[in-house]
Amino acid sequence: MEAYCMKCKTKREMKDPVATFNAKGSPVTLGICPVCGTKMYRMGKTPGHEGLTPPEKPQKVEVREGKLVIVESPAKAKTVGRFLGRGYTVRASVGHVRDLLRSQLSVDVENNFEPKYRVPNEKKDIVKEIKQLAKKAKEIYLATDPDREGESISWHLMEAAQIEPERTRRVVFHEITEPAINEAFAHPRDINMDLVNAQQARRVLDRLVGYSISPILWEKVRSRLSAGRVQSVALRLIVEREREIEEFKPVEYWSIHGEFKPEGLKSSFLAKLARIDDKEPELPNEETVKPILVDMETAAYATTKVKRGERRRRPSAPFTTSTLQQEASRKLGFTAKRTMGLAQALYEGQDVGNGGTTGLITYMRTDSTNVSTLAQTEARQYVTEKYGSDFLPPEPPLYKTRSAGAQEAHEAIRPTSVMRDPEKVKPFLEPAMYKLYNLIWQRFVASQMEAALYDTLQVEVTGKSNDHLYLLRASGSAVKFPGFLVVYEEARNEDAKTEDDEENVKIPVGVAEGQKQELVRLIPEQHFTQPPPRFSEASLVQALEENGIGRPSTYAPTISTIQQRGYVERIEKRLVPTETGAQVNDLMVQYFPDIVDLQFTARMEEDLDMIAEGQAEWVEVMHEFYKPFSLDVQKAQAEMPVVKSGPEPIGRACPECGKDLVIRYGRFGKFISCSGFPECRYTEPWLEKIGVTCPKDGGELVERKTRKGRTFFGCINYPNCDFTSWKRPIKQPCPKCNGLLVIANKREAQCANCSESFLLENIIPEAVE
Repeated sequence: MEAYCMKCKTKREMKDPVATFNAKGSPVTLGICPVCGTKMYRMGKTPGHEGLTPPEKPQKVEVREGKLVIVESPAKAKTVGRFLGRGYTVRASVGHVRDLLRSQLSVDVENNFEPKYRVPNEKKDIVKEIKQLAKKAKEIYLATDPDREGESISWHLMEAAQIEPERTRRVVFHEITEPAINEAFAHPRDINMDLVNAQQARRVLDRLVGYSISPILWEKVRSRLSAGRVQSVALRLIVEREREIEEFKPVEYWSIHGEFKPEGLKSSFLAKLARIDDKEPELPNEETVKPILVDMETAAYATTKVKRGERRRRPSAPFTTSTLQQEASRKLGFTAKRTMGLAQALYEGQDVGNGGTTGLITYMRTDSTNVSTLAQTEARQYVTEKYGSDFLPPEPPLYKTRSAGAQEAHEAIRPTSVMRDPEKVKPFLEPAMYKLYNLIWQRFVASQMEAALYDTLQVEVTGKSNDHLYLLRASGSAVKFPGFLVVYEEARNEDAKTEDDEENVKIPVGVAEGQKQELVRLIPEQHFTQPPPRFSEASLVQALEENGIGRPSTYAPTISTIQQRGYVERIEKRLVPTETGAQVNDLMVQYFPDIVDLQFTARMEEDLDMIAEGQAEWVEVMHEFYKPFSLDVQKAQAEMPVVKSGPEPIGRACPECGKDLVIRYGRFGKFISCSGFPECRYTEPWLEKIGVTCPKDGGELVERKTRKGRTFFGCINYPNCDFTSWKRPIKQPCPKCNGLLVIANKREAQCANCSESFLLENIIPEAVE
């Protein structure tokens, strides 16, 4: 047998050949060179291997090294990666990586509501990359958000990327700062399947409701409509409030104030009539008021009571998701959607000049008012240094969480460091983001401060005529010690009007009991009872929370959805139901009473909370819900009347065939088409007016789209007027030349005429998205 001799550099006949196997178990022959004695080696099977048993091939050992961390967003990945440093690879899943199929129900009702998940096409590359990185990583950390949705994303990541649970650890942090991340990675845990099942139950529940009711609405009312478990309840609240307003009948009533000048004093004050002969006055109309005024003019007046006191006003609790959305709506004019978008960016991290991005606030989806001891200590230190120890309560205040299902392990929304003063970070943040950070910072600092003290003064003036005894009251207050008010004062809830909303009267110093009062004048005033106000986004969020409807993560999407569906319009910051919204609500109330019942929806939320706490099985909860619901669906399918109205004419004729042009609804919303469809296929886009006039011909400016989907703004009179702008025009004219202003970037507006630039915050108080 020949083999190659490495020393002789040629083939030679092998001396003393021995058949054997190498380390990998492959057959080889070993021998020596007959000329130089060098060992020779030849691969391959020979007759000499017959009957020999090869050794077992060694298992391929895959060397794993490094640590893989998976988060939801690239911004969060950047911030977390900065704090973890070397040895860690941080990747973003960019939201959910698996979901139910859109094309079908994707829930096997017959098989214990087994969900059918799939990885969407746009996420396949991300999952593939995570899967490859996970194969090579020694340890895998799932660092998604610290709520049920975050827990669910972690589980879906593990399932979709086929990561072994043994190598996977779950880490949870409520703020993206170095200490919080170090603490989280020092105490990893397993995925909490109770939280995953609670989120899975919510998803399945919402799918069953949406995919069962929506097709009925398409068939009976109009295509492209939808129903949802939480959105239908929100719509009901808005529709019922609108009907209350429509049915409201104003009732006339009057009030009487007297202006009095105390004896020996120069200034006067106002007091309101409170009693006539020890009875509350009934003043329904002018006829009743006139004789009282005549008699009051004859009375002699004197001060009969002066009561001085002190009132404490405590600061509000730090923000939860709902109170943040309410306050940002009232103080900043932000929609719930915009507030949550800005808060997410503040949570995930911004570069504020510290050598990289850092999280500026704690997690923004929370219903807890808890505050960590560390944060309280830092706040107390800041308050002492800035305002002095008088502004600090002896003990850090404790706030009771209002939400029934609040997760106490979570914290309130607060700045990650009080020492990061809003003014210090202002140059690094866009104006809207700075305003929201400032609001969160002020609210938190104020919540840790001493209560404000007011000196109160109540004065009663009694007037005696020949026929009657009149009692008038005035009350006033003045700040004695500002306390938390030096930092922050909560916005007034414009909808919470008390019937006896007494004015804060300035009462002259020197008013005393027994002092005579000169009646300067009587002021009768006519009033009418007011209907309840329409919901604003702030008051709707408050109503949803108070009724236990939805959770912090659902408020903003719910409000956005009912507007996108055309059920509700936002007019002057108030939510007004459309005709379609009212129609859908009436059908839902009639045929699906449980779905739109506030108590039923709140009980469902409680059931989901019980699943999260491990006190209920999600499949059992589904069975309990689905049996009566499926009967309602069958009944609605059979009995709901068809109330489809024809397409709405717009008052113009089709330029191609002369028939009426009408509004239709397609996959992408409204569009205009010919009523003669399908014979005539003329269409044109539905143009949204932006409330700005064209600088060329005075026509309305509208939002348009190019063929590639890029948005631009043009005149409604096109092609007769060719004005266009890529940048969004605004109502306010140029302060310099009165020309048209357009939004140049996040901070500035620019004049299309003189090209001068101006800060947006100086031009418009707040541009609300």
